[in-house]
Amino acid sequence: MTQTIPYWHVDAFSSATFGGNQAAVMVLDEWLPDDVLQAIGAENLFAETAFIVKDARGEADWELRWFTPTDEVALCGHATLASGHVVLSDPARFGASDRVTFRTRKAGVLEVVRMDQGYELALPVTLVEPSSQPELLAAIGFRGEAYLSWRGAEQTAIILMESEDEIRALKPDMEALRQIDLMAICTAPGANHDIVSRVFVPAWGVDEDSVTGSAHAALAPFWAERLGRDTMTAHQASTRGGDLALRLEGSGKDARAWLGGPCVTVVEGVFYLTG
Repeated sequence: MTQTIPYWHVDAFSSATFGGNQAAVMVLDEWLPDDVLQAIGAENLFAETAFIVKDARGEADWELRWFTPTDEVALCGHATLASGHVVLSDPARFGASDRVTFRTRKAGVLEVVRMDQGYELALPVTLVEPSSQPELLAAIGFRGEAYLSWRGAEQTAIILMESEDEIRALKPDMEALRQIDLMAICTAPGANHDIVSRVFVPAWGVDEDSVTGSAHAALAPFWAERLGRDTMTAHQASTRGGDLALRLEGSGKDARAWLGGPCVTVVEGVFYLTG
């Protein structure tokens, strides 16, 4: 027996093919078993595969889950933006053109809004505090300031560096990082952007992520405090690379980081699930 699943390959935070971060978006009639969802994530081999199902509870338009090749994650920004792009690009099929909401299991309800030059995505902020992380810093290959999340959907560390040159020159020990169960975000002031970063998550099946929305949910409040303003531009200096517009809205538990950027559809087709 073969089941067919609508499938999109989207480059998020990019206006052209081969840029930004790749995500698969798959629209399901109902949830498949978790082991099947994980197997599909491994088959796709993108940093994230997003699965969406219409929200029967009515709390949002859709339910949303994300899988790396090895794990289900609590929050993913670029695959949420990609999911919003898929839904909002075809209002005749999905019934929305300007705004869509997604109910998640650990990150609450997320929202994607169409803008003139792409989309904006609202994520709950991740807050960090100074923390001694000798093993993490050794794996990154840098002696400096480390900060660990105390509020957020997933365990996150920020390593603050002095310059974009330092960020670009990093050559982390991926095997060592694979034993550290968190997202490592290395960041510094940018040369042509307010902030620059690289993001490493080997423990979750992705050595270096291309453009990481959830990392910027931590970087937005972190840099807003240091820059003294709530809007900023960001560049993630991976091989593919990507630019984001950031703004911080609200305070306390209701604070949101708004991430802006375009998406481009690379492939639209059908995934055949046999067996």
